[in-house]
Amino acid sequence: MPSIDIQVLEDVFTPDEKAEMIRRVTDAFGRVSGDTLKNGTTVRIHEIKSGSWGWGGQVLTTADGNAMRSSG
Repeated sequence: MPSIDIQVLEDVFTPDEKAEMIRRVTDAFGRVSGDTLKNGTTVRIHEIKSGSWGWGGQVLTTADGNAMRSSG
């Protein structure tokens, strides 16, 4: 069945926020695909260690992720 992977920097989102992401992504997928596929959908959140992610040639840290969240 469908599998959705989300990658985020570690310690940027709380456990409650990650649980909400899982629910909302599953619900959004279900609105497009229907309940049968929604009910078989898995969502995984992968936390990437601080300093192990690059964006535009720059190394991102947890502090960078938190700064991005607070500016948006």
